[in-house]
Amino acid sequence: MSFETEWLRKNRAVHPFIMTVGCVAGDEESYDVFADLFDPVIEARHNGYKKTDMHKTDIDPSHLKGGNNMDPKYVLSSRVRTGRSIRGLCLPPHCTRAERRKVEQISCEALAKLDGDLKGKYYPLKGMSEEHQDQLIADHFLFDKPVSPLLLASNMARDWPDARGIWHNDKKNFLVWINEEDHLRVISMQKGGNINEVFARWCKGLQLVEKHMKETGYEYMWNPHLGYVLTCPSNLGTGVRAGVHLQIPLVSKHAKFDEALGKLRLQKRGTGGVDTASEGGTFDISNADRIGFSEVELVQMVIDGVEFLIECEKKLEKKECINDAISSLQQK
Repeated sequence: MSFETEWLRKNRAVHPFIMTVGCVAGDEESYDVFADLFDPVIEARHNGYKKTDMHKTDIDPSHLKGGNNMDPKYVLSSRVRTGRSIRGLCLPPHCTRAERRKVEQISCEALAKLDGDLKGKYYPLKGMSEEHQDQLIADHFLFDKPVSPLLLASNMARDWPDARGIWHNDKKNFLVWINEEDHLRVISMQKGGNINEVFARWCKGLQLVEKHMKETGYEYMWNPHLGYVLTCPSNLGTGVRAGVHLQIPLVSKHAKFDEALGKLRLQKRGTGGVDTASEGGTFDISNADRIGFSEVELVQMVIDGVEFLIECEKKLEKKECINDAISSLQQK
């Protein structure tokens, strides 16, 4: 390996303090140029997803079964998010200030064309008061300030807060983050357990934003193998994380809780996000996978898994045993 290639490999893709999977991409081509690095990481992170595998997509909410009436006693809120990258511009770890501003411009022009229940406004971080930012973060609308090792070590926080911001519709249930970890993070969210409605809104908004971008000559990074190309290899494919804030104080203390999550292909986080603790037995429960499954399949896993966990919680409330129910679960 030449000195130049080795330097690029170290400075453009890898850093020991990036703890998510250990590496990030600087541009769309990184996944090809550094395939010897990325392919094994992708295979290990995504349950054996090989370099010959092809990604599949399904963004049709009518294919979902259930999920429109999950018990609000347990499901406090529902959310679906993904990332998107604009082809022809470097990804956040490697982009210039001009490219970052171009991402903001392209995104805002497309978002300005949304109407009806998706009509909204863009709020740049530059000029936003600290109090306003803190409130948006506390309400789970806005991304956190650049304090994580992932953002700092990979140069994604460079020139902060220049060209960063949040767009949201008037109801604040459809949001787009601009220039955080990815060019765009597209989010649909609301209180309660109707994740079906959340997913339908997400599908509609996501497709309209893409349509309006294409009208101005831009498109998302995508290929048949990796699906949607994003900064972190952990988000390749759909980039989808569908989750609910689930109040399950009894199940979460059960010895087989983690076993159940593994079989259901779900993961848990604290309600404050990655690496945060649960509060009062409330967890952010979401799909563990991103690639190898379609968007509909991933959301369906969340619906089915959350319904199972709620039934387990109800049984424990009645002092019933759930060991057999978890042991008999088939690995999805």
